[in-house]
Amino acid sequence: MELREECDSDIDSWEEVILIYRSALKQISVKLEILNDEFQHVHRYNPIEHIKSRLKTSESIVKKLKKHGYESTIQNMVRYVNDIAGIRVICSFTTDIYRIAEMIANQSDIQVITVKDYIVNPKPSGYKSYHMLITVPVYLSDRIEHAKVEVQIRTVAMDFWASLEHKIHYKFEGNAPEYIKNELIECAKMVSELDEKMRSLNEEVLNISGRNKR
Repeated sequence: MELREECDSDIDSWEEVILIYRSALKQISVKLEILNDEFQHVHRYNPIEHIKSRLKTSESIVKKLKKHGYESTIQNMVRYVNDIAGIRVICSFTTDIYRIAEMIANQSDIQVITVKDYIVNPKPSGYKSYHMLITVPVYLSDRIEHAKVEVQIRTVAMDFWASLEHKIHYKFEGNAPEYIKNELIECAKMVSELDEKMRSLNEEVLNISGRNKR
């Protein structure tokens, strides 16, 4: 791995990049935990099952820069690679996905750059998830850096499917046999049906609970 350092950016070393993006992940993780705790306090319900975070490796960053025709510099890395820091939010129901996305967007110090709704518009492979590219302020001793974080929000079932699809993609280096691709698409349909049935069942349970409290 070789990332050349340039001095026309405030972030001018690989170590500082890691510090800033790791701090950004900590910030958004804490925000989500607080929102989840507040939701439990107000509604007696936790929309978030669990949270996963990761930093892209230097090798992956260089590979992505080369793929898009950019030199491997710190400046290009910060400017053009949007998923250096990634956080995945796993929830129980599809309705939670949009609730969580709204809570994130409503944070006054977070800026939403782009949104990709692969639930309404799934990928041809069957992939479903809700993606947000946001910026999170990182408060350093002498300045504030706004770091980009890719947020993926999906149900447990969607995450299970995506994990298997990811393994198959790397197993066959992106060229899986057609019958396996077709099976994945069928599984994605089953996941969607399961999510809908679970959401409907949960709403029915809540309705019964509400009636019993009257």
